[in-house]
This record gives sequence, structure tokens and C-alpha cells, in this order.
Amino acid sequence: MKELFDVKLRDDDSPMSRAQLVEAIQDADVLVPTVTDFIDAPLLAQAGERLKLIANYGAGVDRIDVATARQRGILVSNTPGTVTEDTADMTIALILAVTRRIPEGLRVMGSGDWAGWSPTAMLGGRISGRRVGILGMGRIGQAVAKRAAAFGMQVHYHNRKRLRPEVEQALEATYWDSLDQMVARMDIISINCPHTPSTFHLMNARRLKLMKPDAVIVNTSRGEVIDENALTRMLRAGEIAGAGLDVFERGHEINPRLMDLPNVVLLPHMGSATVEGRQEMGEKVIVNIKTFADGHRPPDLVVPGVL
Repeated sequence: MKELFDVKLRDDDSPMSRAQLVEAIQDADVLVPTVTDFIDAPLLAQAGERLKLIANYGAGVDRIDVATARQRGILVSNTPGTVTEDTADMTIALILAVTRRIPEGLRVMGSGDWAGWSPTAMLGGRISGRRVGILGMGRIGQAVAKRAAAFGMQVHYHNRKRLRPEVEQALEATYWDSLDQMVARMDIISINCPHTPSTFHLMNARRLKLMKPDAVIVNTSRGEVIDENALTRMLRAGEIAGAGLDVFERGHEINPRLMDLPNVVLLPHMGSATVEGRQEMGEKVIVNIKTFADGHRPPDLVVPGVL
């Protein structure tokens, strides 16, 4: 970026404060925020006349008021596809970690209390043959489906739109029009849909109660899709067998009652954290900015009507 543009970099690897964001949007032609920056209508109201593009470093734009930005003549771009494989890998990792009790095993080894192998110690569950219900069958959901099938799982899914027959057949995936019916019959629920007003608490208390007592849920998408308080209550009561969470409803503020549960695996939003993924995200940001600077439509333009 420094070779192409006059760039003001933020070297500190931490979220910008509100005041810093205001300062940035008042002076810049292009803002490059991350998924932790809230670009809402009150902030956009303070934007300077020069700001014409928000080139988001990340695929998710749920924290950007895209409609208000467009009304003010500000385009928004993102970096789709760059985190697909990495997030799908982490989804499978969480499924294995929860069902095979990997963190519990690590704690036993770390404590020095392991007394050796025994027939009934650390018994988990076999994932082959289990039904996985994927909530959200976009790029990441389909990548999860391919991996799940390779592990011998039966793939089911619920999506806003049903996949084309040839795609569905290639994935060997069964479509459920009713999310309630799918949730009630799955052994594993994988959350892979974006956070939008329509998906906020999509897995609410009522829907969580439909899950089988021996089922587990994993979330590598957005924490707001699950009612975290309801999930915590059910996990503590043994009404759900386990959970693997890489994202949380209140960002980095994690419900403390989740922290001490042996049947829960918590990760610090690592789903897309690979060197390769971060580099690809940066490359897409640069392409979007350069294309816009050259007077053309950014290739990854976000359109409010299709969010």
C-alpha cells in the first residue's frame, strides 16, 4: 500500500478508539477498518467530504452500516473467499476437540495426573456416521460440508436459499426447509451463517432446546447468532452435550460461566488466523482500493440489497 498510496498506518495491533476512527474518516479518502471496528451511522455522519471508500479488511461487514454509507456516497468493499478454507478447518477442529475431549486430555497431561491408559478413561464419541447440520451453506458452509463428508459424517443443511441440485448432489447434502426440524435431528450443529438482523439469536433458547441432549454445537461465524446466555444455561444443566466456540456474542467479553465448563472448548476468534489468509485479505484490500482509485468499480463491492 505504501508503494501505491499516501498511507497512514496504525502499527498498534489493537482496535481503534472511537475518537481515532472519527479522526481517520475526517481526513482520509479511503478507510481500511477491520472486523472489530464499528462503522455506524453516527460515525459516518462525521465523515469528511474526501471519504469515498471503506475497504474492509475482512469478509464480514455486519459492523458497517453499509446502507448509510451508500446514502452518503461512500462505497464499501470486503475480502470474500479469503478465510473460507481456514475457517472450515477450524470448524472441523472444534468438532473433533469437543467430541473427542481433546482439551480435557491436554489438561490431564499438563497437570501431571495421568496414571496411564485404561479402557474407560477419557471416552469421547466417534464422528464418523454422525449427522452434522450446517446452518448457512455459503462458501464456508460448503467447505465444512466437504470436510465433514471426508470424515464420514452425514451432511445436512439449512440455508436462506436451497443450493442448485448439482451442487447439493456433489456435496451429498440433504436440505431442510425447516430449521427447527433439522436442529432436532442433528448430532452436531455448525453455525456458518453471517450475522444480520435476521440471524441475530437465530439459535435462541427455544431452538436450542430442540437439540438432542447428546448433540454438540460449534460456532466459527458470529457470536450474535447464538443466544449465549441460553446456551450457557443448557450446557451447565447437561441439556446439550458440548459446544465449541470461536466467537462470542459480546466480542472478547466472554460469559464467565462458560469458562469453567469441561464440555466447552473456547478459542480466541482464531478461525481465520493463518499467515496465508491474512496475506490474501491484504491483497484483496489493495486490489479493491487500486481499482477504485483507477476509476472503476471495486471487484468486491458490497451491495446493501444482497446482504
